This record gives sequence, structure tokens and C-alpha cells, in this order.
Amino acid sequence: MELETLFVIGMFVTFGALLMTGFPVAWVLGGTAVIWTVVGVLAVENFGANLWFDYPSSMGLVPERIWGIVASETLVALPMFIFMGIMLDQSGVAERLMNSMVKLFGPVRGGFAVTVIVIGVLLAATTGIIGASVVLLGMLSLPVMMENKYDKGFAVGTACATGTLGILIPPSIMLVLMADRLAVPEASVGDLFMGAFLPGLLLGAMYVAYAMLRPLFQPNIAPVPEGTEKISWGVVWEVAKAVLPTAALILGVLGSIFAGIATPTEASGVGALGALLLALMAGRLNLKVLNASMQQTTRTAAFIFAIFLGATAFSVVLRGLGGDAVIEEALLGLPFGPYGVVLTILLGVFLLGFFLDWVEITLIILPLVAPVVQQLGFDLVWFTILFAMCLQTSFLTPPVGFALFYIKGVAPPEIKVTDIYRGVVPFIIIQLVALAIVFLVPEIATWLPSIAYD
Repeated sequence: MELETLFVIGMFVTFGALLMTGFPVAWVLGGTAVIWTVVGVLAVENFGANLWFDYPSSMGLVPERIWGIVASETLVALPMFIFMGIMLDQSGVAERLMNSMVKLFGPVRGGFAVTVIVIGVLLAATTGIIGASVVLLGMLSLPVMMENKYDKGFAVGTACATGTLGILIPPSIMLVLMADRLAVPEASVGDLFMGAFLPGLLLGAMYVAYAMLRPLFQPNIAPVPEGTEKISWGVVWEVAKAVLPTAALILGVLGSIFAGIATPTEASGVGALGALLLALMAGRLNLKVLNASMQQTTRTAAFIFAIFLGATAFSVVLRGLGGDAVIEEALLGLPFGPYGVVLTILLGVFLLGFFLDWVEITLIILPLVAPVVQQLGFDLVWFTILFAMCLQTSFLTPPVGFALFYIKGVAPPEIKVTDIYRGVVPFIIIQLVALAIVFLVPEIATWLPSIAYD
């Protein structure tokens, strides 16, 4: 085994070992980079190792890379979309949607679950923040479903999985990060937003189908509520009034991007302003709410950018040690053919999702494997959407599935951890089936970007 390969493996092993100590991920990434910079320099200068590695071309490049991150126009969208999502939580949009849609879907078996999914899709199209969506959906829906004798696993699994749609359906902060890391015109933020739109809707439709079909075969998991009022035009109008503000915000953000009127960065400003106006119209905008929203936005953005800095140092050192060449050689040497290489990458991402957060996987793994996929002749938007769909499952897979922790924090006391695990398994399977469909039918992800500029 060559020295570069040993060093690359050693760097990943060091990262995994330090991660188990409980230190913040950003410090672990940066610390691993420092350790292996020292190892690389000592190996070359003191032991005459046959390795093209030195400090100026590794850690010496980090300040320049950090400046590139700070100066990135694409990443300006990140705090703006975060603020939009947090402010929407304060505006009461979700509560109004829940109160009105329950009257529309309530009389149907599994109707409360369908209501949660529809609201989740609408929220996903206005915010890319998983924690806020999962917590909000859990708080709004779980007490109602428990009161109507829904199966605990079915109820909590629906709320938990639906909350993760925001990481895929644009505007998604994950797609913003992916576009920035790829840094190629073929996979801009706008292209990724358009590429993720249909797969996101496909996944939402599959959730709805599951929520409606399973109770037909197992009526006891979602009984028909007693005393529900019949659907009338008044109920439909009430739903329309509740949906209209959210639809206007979606149109303002995504419509302006898809129509070419605004860049994603500019559209993020539109979204932030729209969320402020919705909170103002709902009578919920005051200094206390604004201050809390801005503080939460700052904390969330700081968390992501701290990992960004650590991952930048890690990536620079990994490349200096020959990580790009080692990984490219390993992938291209697989005896599975081009599609087998893509499946191997996705399997690796799925398994990494059990132990790592999506941010680390996006910042470290995606830039390493994307050039190989592009070299094999695949559409980069298609692959990136597959990568994103695979990462979405990481929110539901223990032990590091953050959506599981979020939902447990707001779930009624009678819902146990085992109920949560049991409830999310069908949705993980649905996500993998949707992933397979997009893998087999690439046009689902590539059609919208291909016609956008015709």
C-alpha cells in the first residue's frame, strides 16, 4: 500500500476517533487537519518520505480559502433562508394551515397524517431548516393524533419524516452548500433547486400514498375521527385562505428563481422579507420575536460556518496528502461499471449518515466524489440530487438521526423511543424507493434544469 493511501486512511481514522470524544465537529475537523499537517511535514522533512507535501500548499492555503467562503455571494443566501424559516415559525402559518386542513382531510381515514404531510410539503417549500419543521409539526400534530387514537409509531413517524422534506425541497440550505462546494456552472444553486423540485414532490406524494393506503389494510392505526363536520365549500375556502400566504411566499422565492428574475441569493432576501410580512400580518411581529429570530439565525449560521472552516482545513490537507488521487483511483478501480460506482458512493453516503451529520458529509465527501462522477459522464445535477436524497435518510437513521432527537423532545410522554424508531422505518424505505426511482429515471431531476434556459 502506497504512503499516500496510508496517510489518507489514517486521516479519516483520526477524524472518526476524535469524533467519538464528544468535541464539537468543527474543532475535530480543524484539529485533524493540524495533526496531519505536522505528520506530513515531519514525514517529508525529517524522514525523507516520497510525498509531495508541504505547509504552504496545505494549511498555508486555509486563510485564502476562508476568505473565499466569507466573500462567497452564494453563501449569503444561507442566513437569509435560515431567518426566513425561523420567522415563519413565529408567523403562525403552520397553525392556521393545521386548523383549516384538519377540517378538509379529517373525515378521511388517515386524514390527520395526510394533513401533516401536506403542511410539511408547504413548509418545506418555504424553509430548509429541519429542526424547526420537525419540532413544529410534532407539536401541532402529535397531541391531535394521540387524542384520535392513532397508532403511536404511525403518528410520530409521519411527523418526523415529513419534517425532513425541507432538506430536499427547495429552497434548501443543503443544496446551497452543495452548489458552493461543487463550484461548477453545471450545478449552480438554481439548477439544484430546479433539479430537486420534482423529486421532492415525488417523495411527498409517496408519503401521502402511504398515509392513505396503510390505514386501509390496518384500520386500527388511523381510525376515522368521530364527530367531524362534512366537507363544504366553506371549509375549502377556509383552507384556500390559509394556503394563500404560504403559496405567495413560495411563488415569490422559487418563482423568481425559476423564471430567471432573481438569483437564489436575491430570492433569499425576498423570502426573508416575505416571512417578516407574514409575521406582521398575523400580528406576531414585535421586538422580542425579531430579537429571538435573529439570535437563533446567528447561532445556526455560526454553527454551519464553523464546520465550514474546519472542513476547509480538513479538505486542503487531505488533498495535499493525495486524497483526491487515492479516492479517484479507488472508485475508478471498482469492477462494477460506471453505474456501480455511483451506487457504491450512494451506499457509502447512506452508511455514513448513521454516524455523521449531513454538513460534514456534504463538505468533505461530495467535493471528493463529484469529479469522479463527472469524469464518468454522468449529469452532475442528477448525481447531486441523488446524494441529497441519500443524505435525507441520515436524519431518520439512528444513532445520529437528528430528526429523531427533535421529535422526541416535543413528543407526548407516552411516545417512547422504540415507537419513534418503529415509526420511521417505513419512511426510510419510502425514501430509498424514491431514490431508486430517480436513479432509474434521471429525467425527474434533470428535466426542469434542462428547460430552464431554453
